[in-house]
Amino acid sequence: MQHIRNFSIIAHIDHGKSTLADRMLEMTHTIEKRKMQEQVLDSMELERERGITIKMQPVRMEYESGGKKYILNLIDTPGHIDFSYEVSRSLKAVEGSILLVDATQGVQAQTLTTLAMAQEAGLVIIPVLSKIDSPLARIADVTNEVVNLIHCRPEDILLVSGKTGEGVEHLLEEVIARVPAPQASSLDMQASLFRSLVFDFKYSTHRGVIVFIRVMSGSITRNTPLVFKIAEQKFTAIEVGIFSPEERPVESLSAGEIGYIVTGIKEPGVARVGDTIAVLSDTEPPFPGFMSPRPVVWASIYPESQDDFIPLKQALGKLRLSDSSYSYEEESSGALGRGFRCGFLGMLHLEIITERLKREFGLNLVITMPTITYEVTYKNPSGQAGLGKTEMVYSPAFFPDEGTYAMAREPWVDMAIITPITYMGALMTLLYEHEAEVGESENFGADRAKISIKMPLRELMRNFFDQLKSTTSGYASVSYELSEMRDANVTRLDILVADEVLPAFSRVVSRRLAEEEAEKAVEKLHAIIPRQMFAMKIQGKALGRIISSRSVSAFSKDVTQHMYGGDITRKMKLREKQKKGKKKMEGRGKVNIPQDVFLKMMRS
Repeated sequence: MQHIRNFSIIAHIDHGKSTLADRMLEMTHTIEKRKMQEQVLDSMELERERGITIKMQPVRMEYESGGKKYILNLIDTPGHIDFSYEVSRSLKAVEGSILLVDATQGVQAQTLTTLAMAQEAGLVIIPVLSKIDSPLARIADVTNEVVNLIHCRPEDILLVSGKTGEGVEHLLEEVIARVPAPQASSLDMQASLFRSLVFDFKYSTHRGVIVFIRVMSGSITRNTPLVFKIAEQKFTAIEVGIFSPEERPVESLSAGEIGYIVTGIKEPGVARVGDTIAVLSDTEPPFPGFMSPRPVVWASIYPESQDDFIPLKQALGKLRLSDSSYSYEEESSGALGRGFRCGFLGMLHLEIITERLKREFGLNLVITMPTITYEVTYKNPSGQAGLGKTEMVYSPAFFPDEGTYAMAREPWVDMAIITPITYMGALMTLLYEHEAEVGESENFGADRAKISIKMPLRELMRNFFDQLKSTTSGYASVSYELSEMRDANVTRLDILVADEVLPAFSRVVSRRLAEEEAEKAVEKLHAIIPRQMFAMKIQGKALGRIISSRSVSAFSKDVTQHMYGGDITRKMKLREKQKKGKKKMEGRGKVNIPQDVFLKMMRS
């Protein structure tokens, strides 16, 4: 194991992580020059298009230094906060981490979160500045930021350029020198037995689930009977192998190595990040720290055409085989038909899953507005003192009516924002609008400040990220993590058409914004809904009363156009008859709302 070095790269989105990995693969001759392309480790089309890492990707490189051959296992991890649990598990699979900071932008907020995880895991941190070839690089300023952040010496910080390859060879030498070789797990009483940590997995149509593992002790060959310790599912290893970066079968994997096992399992929910795979005779408990990912954001997904319901169900099942962190259950809506209520880790996760459904399975979808979970405590139904039952509400349509519940609670987040000091005034106004509680602020390098904030998760989803980028001209960065549940000052906003509530348009809003949100929703629906044969009202109802209203006039049809000549009273009689008919329709008529109206309302 002394010749193995396992490490990952910690970096904010767009700090040059994938480009640096490309240069490493080139210099270690892991990939032939003719096969080389940009962002080699970002294999999904979506990752290349957006320039972000969505799925972590391990790769094994071989490098000679001082006459010795070393195996360097790199895990390229996502930088976005939605995937922080996966990143925390991948950090358990390595002994060291490269802290990569863009010399043109400096340390960003999301880097702080991942760095804290790496330090907690006891990893050796190698600070590196990237993009030093850029004319906008602020090497001295950013060096000071990194020194203050991890309390290292300026000479410990390495300078590299992923674009030109400058400093990359020296970085590889430093990885060998600074990152310790892996040790056999001290948790195992029987160090000879095979035990490994699952840090990621994917699904293959022909071979089932392929788990990415770090071998903690013992060794493994194909055809060995194994078990998922937490899922308690037994299977036989069909194939074991390494990443170079494509999968390459090997005879065996030993302690300290990173590789994969083909399980042959084709059912969702068995493989989970953080589980322990061991031989059947192993009696030790699983490795600590396993968590079942908890959905934070909820949204309903419906097919545009109900003919696509079964293909959508199959697509969600297939995606869950390679991503167990989202959940889904069937639901139906009178307006949109049958669909699924899905839970996601965050807004980016929602965006990625829905985009993959559209691209990989060719589905046209309707996605409802994202919502969060509320904990509602009802009043005692018998009128006695005290509180009634408490339940979790996942959908706005099921949020109780005003006056029927005692209290509602919602999740809050702890947030850190790093921003240039110039934008502090405008930022404070934005934070006030989003009900944030501003904590301490501190100087963070030259002309930048770090602010600690607490905010309702509901407000974070109310277009906060876009407004933050707009307010700070794109210079601010943000990271957040879920904290406690707090009392929520919210109400359900219903939209009524001809006195009938449309559950598809219901949402939970802040009480102080109820009138503004009702006005916006009613105005928008009024502009796109087609007129009917009778006059109707579109109303916004919240706080137990109607707070916004618009009237849609009926079609006007001249019923007397076929008449000519004679007394005027003939026409008056006919118009009176039409008037009574419209009155009758107004009381009993059903409003026919076309599908495209729902689509336009959802795609706000």
